[in-house]
Amino acid sequence: MQRKIIHLDADCFYAAIEMRDDPALRGIPIAVGGSAERRGVLTTCNYEARAFGLHSAMPTAQAMRLCPSLTVVAPQMGKYREASKAMRAIFSDFTEIIEPLSLDEAYLDVSEISDGDLTATRIAKAIRQRIREELHITVSAGVSVNKFIAKVASDWKKPDGLTVVPPDQVDAFVAALPVKKIPGVGSVTAEKMHRYGLRNCADIRNWSLFELRRRFGKFGLVLHERARGRDERPVQPARVRKSISVERTFDEDISGPAEWAPIIEQLYTHLMERIESAKAWNGITKAFIKLKFNDFTTTTVERVGTKAIETDFQQLLLEGWERRLQPVRLIGLGVRLLEEGDQISAPLPFSDSTPSAEV
Repeated sequence: MQRKIIHLDADCFYAAIEMRDDPALRGIPIAVGGSAERRGVLTTCNYEARAFGLHSAMPTAQAMRLCPSLTVVAPQMGKYREASKAMRAIFSDFTEIIEPLSLDEAYLDVSEISDGDLTATRIAKAIRQRIREELHITVSAGVSVNKFIAKVASDWKKPDGLTVVPPDQVDAFVAALPVKKIPGVGSVTAEKMHRYGLRNCADIRNWSLFELRRRFGKFGLVLHERARGRDERPVQPARVRKSISVERTFDEDISGPAEWAPIIEQLYTHLMERIESAKAWNGITKAFIKLKFNDFTTTTVERVGTKAIETDFQQLLLEGWERRLQPVRLIGLGVRLLEEGDQISAPLPFSDSTPSAEV
């Protein structure tokens, strides 16, 4: 049976909610994020702001330089979660096979809808209309035979767009796609591909699987399949959690280990609470840390066999810091978890400091 997949993505979701609730924010450049004075970053921005080159994860100070008239609104996650919950309820009126990717994005598999009049395209239209009427925001949608093409299609006519790629148009649609449209191809990979003359999926098709794997490693197989419009990944209602982490961005740079000791204790306690809440103690395979330096470069260190106790994280942080010996603006602590199908022979060892269920 031919699969029918819908990818739905709310347009500038956080900003859209803020504009919905405050008409004074409509029609002007706005962003949701932290303040420039507190070294915040943007979580999202509306299309008026994007016209100035602004984008998510951009430092707010930089955004203000590019767009001096920018209005920055502090995030209100409670409102966004409520809107996300309402969207999910609308999705579930049509199918239970829903794979949420974030608060504002999800895949739906409607392959088994038995009503002959309720096609995937009509379902996408109905969902978009209900979200517009009930939540007063817009959602873009892509409809096709697999997740890859549906996701690319949802971005095709943003904002407030609907793009349908039926089976007989898949080959031509994919052949013309620029390589950067393939999920996983960032700017560095795209530049490398361009040097080899690979600018669209039609170019990739001229390379053998062996050549692609030799140049791009395991990702070569993904390139080989996506360039031909293939994607066998199912829509998974229950997503497997692969890691648990916490992080903190500082108002002022931390010079090094002497200053971060009390901060690490707080972060570690927070991480332990999250692990306990997820009942994930026996699934931990490794500990990892992340450091972002004052020049915005990032390094991570992870190690199998650590006990995920506080001293392990301190050692990993010291190792990461010694790579650059620069002031730090962000510290993150986390653990990797077993993936589905993996096994461990016995519970991982922990020190006596492992928190109880009362933490």
